[in-house]
Amino acid sequence: MVVFMENTSRRRSGQALLVWGLLVVAANLRASLTGVGPLLDRIQADLGLAPAVAGLLNTLPLLAFVALSPLVPRLAARWGAEQLLGAALVVLTLGIALRWVPTAAGLFAGTVLIGAGIAVGNVLLPSLIKRDFPTKVGLLTSAYATVMGGVAAVASGVAVPISEVAPGGWYTALGCWVVFALVAVLLWIPQMRAPRRAAQAIRGHRLPWGSGLAWAVTAFMGLQSLGFYVVVTWLPQVFQDNGMSAATAGWLLFLFQAVAVLTSLAVPGALRWARDQRALATICSAVMLLGYLGLFVAPGLALLWSVILGLGGGACLVLALAFMSLRAQDATVAGALSAMAQSVGYLLAAVGPVIFGLLHTMSSGWQVPIMLMCVAAAGQTLVALVAGSGTVSSADSQVPDRVPAPGH
Repeated sequence: MVVFMENTSRRRSGQALLVWGLLVVAANLRASLTGVGPLLDRIQADLGLAPAVAGLLNTLPLLAFVALSPLVPRLAARWGAEQLLGAALVVLTLGIALRWVPTAAGLFAGTVLIGAGIAVGNVLLPSLIKRDFPTKVGLLTSAYATVMGGVAAVASGVAVPISEVAPGGWYTALGCWVVFALVAVLLWIPQMRAPRRAAQAIRGHRLPWGSGLAWAVTAFMGLQSLGFYVVVTWLPQVFQDNGMSAATAGWLLFLFQAVAVLTSLAVPGALRWARDQRALATICSAVMLLGYLGLFVAPGLALLWSVILGLGGGACLVLALAFMSLRAQDATVAGALSAMAQSVGYLLAAVGPVIFGLLHTMSSGWQVPIMLMCVAAAGQTLVALVAGSGTVSSADSQVPDRVPAPGH
C-alpha cells in the first residue's frame, strides 16, 4: 500500500512538472513574433525596408511552420517528442539571440531560426496533451493558449517602451526575450532526461489528406492564423495612419491580445457544456467578421474594434488548437492532424501579412486590405460549421503495410 501511494505521488509530481514545462514552452511560442508589429515602422526606417519586405518578418516564421510541420511527427517518432522539443527550444533561443545582432542579416536569419523552433512546439504540444492528458484536452489547451497569448500580449505592449529606454533600441526590444527562452530550456531538461515513453509512435502514419474533416480543421486553423498574423503585423500601422502615436498603437495591440487571453479562459467551460463546437466556432468567427467590418467602416473607433477582434480571436485560437486533439481518435492521429493543419494552415496564413502590405501599397490606403480580412473571416465562419464536430480516425492517416492480395 505504501509503495502504491509512493508511486502515485511520484506520478502526480511528474505530471505536474510536465504541465509546468508545457506552459513555459507555450510562453515562448508567440512573444518573439508579436513584438515586431509595434516596432515595424522603426525597423522599416532604420533598415530601409519596403512594406512587403517588412511583412516578411512575420511571414518567414510561417513559412518555417509550413516547411517543418509535416516532418515533426516522424522526427518525434525517431528521437522522442521530449528530446525533439528540447532541441527546438535551443534553436529558438539561438534565433532570438541572433536577432539581437544589429544587422538586417541577423534580424532575418534569427527570424528563420525562431520559426523553426516554434514550428516544432506548435505541432508537439497538441499531441503531448492528447497522449498524456486525454481527459483534459480542453482545459490544458485553454491553459497553454492563455499563457501563450498573455505573454504575447505583454510583448506587444512593452516593445515600444523598451525600445525607447534600452540601449540598442528595437534590437534590444526584440532580443530581450532570449531570457524567457533560456528558462524554458532549463525547465524542459527533466523531461528530456526522463525515460522515453514507448506509447504511440507516429511513424507509419501519413497526414490525413483524404479526410474532409481534416481539411476543415486545417482551413479553420489557417484562416484564424491569417487573421492573427495580419493583426499583429499591421494593426499598429493602421492605427498610426489614423493619427495615433506608436506607443498608443502598441498598447491597443496589447489590448487586442489581452482581451483574447481573457476570452480564451471561458472556452473550457463552453467545451464541456456543448456536445460539439460548431455553434461556438461559428459565433466566434462571426465576431471576428464584425470586428473587420467595423475597422473598414469606422477605423477611428480603434478601441472598440480592438476589443471585438480580441473577443473573437481568443476563442478561435483555442478552438483551432483544441480541434487538433478533439477531432483526433488518438494521440497518433492528433500528431498527424496537427502536422497537416499547421503546415497547410500556416501556408495560408503566411501570405496574409505580405498580401496585406502589397494591397496597402497598391491602393494607397487600408480599406482594400481590410476588405480582404472580411472575406477571410466570412470563409472561416462557414468552415467552422464542419470543423466543429466529427472524428478523424487512424484509418484516415494510416499507411498500409502492403497492398492486399486479390480476394483478401
